[in-house]
Amino acid sequence: MLDYLCLEVRRTLRDAGFVIGGIAMPVMMYLLFTNLGGASDGGWKTGSMIGMAAYGAVGSALNTGGGVAEDKGIGWLRQLRVTPMTPREVVLGRTLTGSVTVLPAIAAVLAAGGLVNGVRLEVWQWAAVAVLLWLGSIPFTLLGLGNGYRLTAQTTGVANMVCNLGLSVVGGLWFPLTLFPGWLRSLSGFTPTNRIAQLGASVADGDAPALGAVAVLTAWLLVFGSYAVVSYRRAARTI
Repeated sequence: MLDYLCLEVRRTLRDAGFVIGGIAMPVMMYLLFTNLGGASDGGWKTGSMIGMAAYGAVGSALNTGGGVAEDKGIGWLRQLRVTPMTPREVVLGRTLTGSVTVLPAIAAVLAAGGLVNGVRLEVWQWAAVAVLLWLGSIPFTLLGLGNGYRLTAQTTGVANMVCNLGLSVVGGLWFPLTLFPGWLRSLSGFTPTNRIAQLGASVADGDAPALGAVAVLTAWLLVFGSYAVVSYRRAARTI
């Protein structure tokens, strides 16, 4: 399974679309949002940094599903079924791939915050923010896998884009929640995107991660995990 993991990580990092959309785009959006009109609010630069790092992590995690859909189309999943790997190991390998490939997106945005925008945190805070965003991205990897196993390659790309943009906007990763109407602000609290950003924001403020954020993300982990398993079983019956 380790060899399979290394193979999939190399394939993903060599994908120009992944590098541009998953790494470069969140960095450019972060720098644009925080420097447009000469904005100098340090709190906004820190909050936006965490939001855009979470946005990059979510997009990179969902991108794992696109690779699964392409593999399904070319018969790669059929080849995996005749290897000694069990279905659980195949899914776990793909999940680990998604977990590894989100790290460049997180690191790039955090580096832009510290080196370009002058965001200042303690060393342990930088490390804790990165780790929490990384762990919080796992439910989105499972969502992407579920889409990839269930849908065609083209449809998976559209579904992942809609999930990424919709959850990111409603979750408050692009804009402060204070700009939202009351009903949308309440809805945002139930989204996994809002809660993954809350994990990082709590640490940046010097506080412990909120238990509510952990609980909501755990619930979504179970939902998306079940979706991925059901989708894989369905795909296994048709390939």
